[in-house]
Amino acid sequence: MNDIQILRKLAAEYFEASQSEANDKRRVLHRAVNDLKMIRPVVLIEEIPFHELNVDGSLTLQCEDETFRGVEDFLRKKLFHWKHFPGDMILTPYYPVYKGYTSTGIGVTVHEETLAADANNHIVAHEYEDQLATEEDVAKLHTPVLSYDEEGTMARFNKIANAIGDVLPVKIVGHNAYITMWDQISSLRGVTPLLIDLAERPEFSHKIIEKFTEIEISISEQMEKLGLYEADPIDIHCTAALNSTLPGETDGSPVKRSQVWGRGMAQIFASVSKSMHEEFDIDYMKKVMEPFGLVYYGCCEPLDRKIDIVEKLPHLRKIGVTPWADVDAATEIIGKKYVVANKPNPASVASGVLDEDALRKEIGRTIAACKRNGCSCDIVLKDISSAGYRLENLVRWEQIAMELVQSW
Repeated sequence: MNDIQILRKLAAEYFEASQSEANDKRRVLHRAVNDLKMIRPVVLIEEIPFHELNVDGSLTLQCEDETFRGVEDFLRKKLFHWKHFPGDMILTPYYPVYKGYTSTGIGVTVHEETLAADANNHIVAHEYEDQLATEEDVAKLHTPVLSYDEEGTMARFNKIANAIGDVLPVKIVGHNAYITMWDQISSLRGVTPLLIDLAERPEFSHKIIEKFTEIEISISEQMEKLGLYEADPIDIHCTAALNSTLPGETDGSPVKRSQVWGRGMAQIFASVSKSMHEEFDIDYMKKVMEPFGLVYYGCCEPLDRKIDIVEKLPHLRKIGVTPWADVDAATEIIGKKYVVANKPNPASVASGVLDEDALRKEIGRTIAACKRNGCSCDIVLKDISSAGYRLENLVRWEQIAMELVQSW
């Protein structure tokens, strides 16, 4: 069987699944959550260690052409996910070809050493060399110039559409806005010097974040002007994105920032006080997020004691509630005002047999807290570094989570 035959078979299976009644019902659930009119909590499983899960060979790539291998990888993973632990996942009724673009860079690059515990896992330990230790280093930072690679994008689109377009529609799509200033700074500095300088060299730290704020505003302006944003995504960094607030598809004109979600976080600030978090991130993030239509803030940093400063962000609609946050305290403050983006602990599936009683307790506590406080929420198992090479752990996690939310 040649590459195109392989792809067409997978594409037909994918398209059939995308037309299912379950897909339509899940769209309604996702939209209701983000409209703050939740029917029941949405359950998603993302950032999956597929390299551990190929129990039947269905994830093994067979295509030889590099472009086609990328399409095959997408289709095989989506179909595997759909079959074994779908939760409330949605399949788009098309294959997405993302708009390609280039950047001239910001003047400095990451220097690091990595260490892998599992050679098959792309998640590794990082040790970063400080590239922003001095005033001279910070002076190297500059705003990048972005360019839309229309020729490359159209070449990929035409190649894929010619192969499978009559079986599964192929669509050129844009990108989400993903603003991670302090994550970037962490990669350029390392954690220790960054945190020490917040306390001992605050003016220097302000200079760094001022530069990154300029950079991110420039990037978002260029993304908008070049038409690189996506008006109608189904997800925003692993959580539900569908809503009735943003206008969705346009008349063909470039998608404006006011039509898309802005996604922000400052994960390294899990270790700093509320006042420092506000001074060095929220005050700057407000400027970056102002043009966006809706805002989702928070990732792995616990925000249960910082929600009052997060509320200062413009257009806020969704707040991350991590495994390290007090879900009772967070939901009491969030109430009906924002969506709770709950993230159960991924360590539960990492090794050995899943502790089902502990999982029921964890998710049950989240559901009870949201019900008590009238919160809309999505429950997303993500950052799954490992499932202990046990597919059954993810299968049972999904079954238990779906059982619990069905009783809403």
